[in-house]
Amino acid sequence: MDPREYELMYHVEDRHWWYRGMETITRALLERWIPLRSPRILDAGCGTGAAMTTYLAEYGMVTGIDLYAEALRFCRKRNAPRLARASVLDLPFAPASFDMVTSFDVLYERAVSDELTALKEFFRILTPHGRILLRLPAYDWLRGQHDKKVHTNRRYTKKLVNRLLEQSGFTVEHLSYANTFLFPLAVAKRLSERVFPPSDDQSDLAMNAGAFNSVLKFILSAEAPLVSRVGLPYGLSVIAIGRK
Repeated sequence: MDPREYELMYHVEDRHWWYRGMETITRALLERWIPLRSPRILDAGCGTGAAMTTYLAEYGMVTGIDLYAEALRFCRKRNAPRLARASVLDLPFAPASFDMVTSFDVLYERAVSDELTALKEFFRILTPHGRILLRLPAYDWLRGQHDKKVHTNRRYTKKLVNRLLEQSGFTVEHLSYANTFLFPLAVAKRLSERVFPPSDDQSDLAMNAGAFNSVLKFILSAEAPLVSRVGLPYGLSVIAIGRK
């Protein structure tokens, strides 16, 4: 990821509609699919630490790892207690060290040369019957300006995520797309960028939704019961629950 994105992320995560909506969806998934209380959680690719120091901390004891020192610097500003600088391709933990792994929009990055290796590492450090909660961007044809800023190497489909989880040893318990209700607007934006390329190099996080922020948050949050239960047939993100 472009290091400048971490500072932007740090300043918008607490209020940006996408992060707040995804928090609601993630909470619904945790409540339905993660039976343990107070599990040992690894947030693999923790970024600036917003998830691990807020809502994830309500579910268990969270350790965060990230490849980039700049990301960990912002985690420390959030007073994250357990941090390590490490790659998801080579985790510095013994087998069966964690009950749950969360990985939110990490494996798609260019820095992750082989997501199957990373998933096998997640499998290794999980306890028997431990679970992974995985979120990844959907559809390679939806690449846009944002992907350039965050160094996207690949985008995913449910079918691909299912295959990767099974190849790494997981039993897939739940798969869904998310950010479905706003999908037409996102497609229109991505396609318009190809006709009218943006004049700057900013990511989607730099876009100020203004008065629409709360409306967009409400729309995305409304997907939570559907994503966590029956699943949605398409969307901007793929979300998966796997069990060791």
